[in-house]
Amino acid sequence: MQAELVFDARNAVGESPVWVPAEQCLYWVDIPARRLLQWQAASGQVRHWSATEMIGCISPCASGGWICAMESGVFHLSTEFGAALHGPLLAPVRHALPAMRFNDGRCDRQGRFRAGTMLMDMAPAQPVGVLYALEGGALRPLVDGLIVPNGLAFSPDGRTMYLSDSHPQVQRIWAYDYDTDTGMPSNKRLFVDMKPLPGRPDGAAVDEDGCYWICANDAGLVHRFTPAGTLDRSLELPVKKPAMCAFGGARLDTLYVTSIRPEGIDLTDQPLAGGVFALHPGVRGLAEPAWRP
Repeated sequence: MQAELVFDARNAVGESPVWVPAEQCLYWVDIPARRLLQWQAASGQVRHWSATEMIGCISPCASGGWICAMESGVFHLSTEFGAALHGPLLAPVRHALPAMRFNDGRCDRQGRFRAGTMLMDMAPAQPVGVLYALEGGALRPLVDGLIVPNGLAFSPDGRTMYLSDSHPQVQRIWAYDYDTDTGMPSNKRLFVDMKPLPGRPDGAAVDEDGCYWICANDAGLVHRFTPAGTLDRSLELPVKKPAMCAFGGARLDTLYVTSIRPEGIDLTDQPLAGGVFALHPGVRGLAEPAWRP
C-alpha cells in the first residue's frame, strides 16, 4: 500500500492529528514550533496559528475552540482571533520536575479529556510522567510512573483504555478496564510488548472493528493490533519516525499520519520527514469525541 503525501509540513514534531467532520479538515500540532495547523481537504490549503507554549496534544470542544495540553497546564484556546491562539487556562499542572510538558492525550468516548506529561529530556529515563484527567478546573492523576506516555486510545464501546510508554527502556502498550461512568481505569495488563517488534510505540487510533493502530517510531511503520493484541498488519511510510495517526476523510476511511523531522541527521533517504501522509487501509475509524465540560 502506497502512502500519499498530504502536506510536506517539515514539522519538527508533528503530533495529535484530529479530523473534524463538520469542516472536512485535519488539524494537528508541531510541538517545538508551538503551532496548531489545519489542512482543508477540498482545497489543500494549510493554515496555522501560534501559541505561547508548546502544545503536546489537542481535542476539539463541543462549544468551539480546542482543548490544548501545553507546558503549564490545559487551556481552552480559540482560532478566531487572527494568527495567534487565545483563551483561558482551565487547569494548571504541578510537574514533578522542571522542563516537563504534556505529551499525548485525547477525550474518552464520553468527552472527558485525558493527557499525559513527560520530562522533555528523555535521556535520564525519569518515570515522572502522569496521565491526568481534566475535571473542572483541576487535574486528577489517573496513572503515574510513566517516562513517555503515549498511545492513548479507547475501544469503540469506551470500556477499554489503551496507554503506552514509548521510551526505549519500556516500549510497552497496556490495556485497562475503563469505567465509563467514573472515567477511572483499572486492571492494568500488558496488551503488546513492542520490544521484539520494529519501532517504538507512539500515537494511536482505534478503528470501528476495535483494532488498535499505533505508529512505530523509528521503523517507518503503522501497526494494527486486534483487540486480542495480535499483530494484524503493518503499513509502510516513506519516513522513519511516524508520530501519530487518526482516521478522517468523508467516510472516515483514510488514516492520516503525522511525522517527525529530526535535527542534525542526514535526511537524504527520507526527504519528506516531518510531513503528513494518508493511508487507505480498507477499514473505517471513529469520529473523535469532543470535550464536554
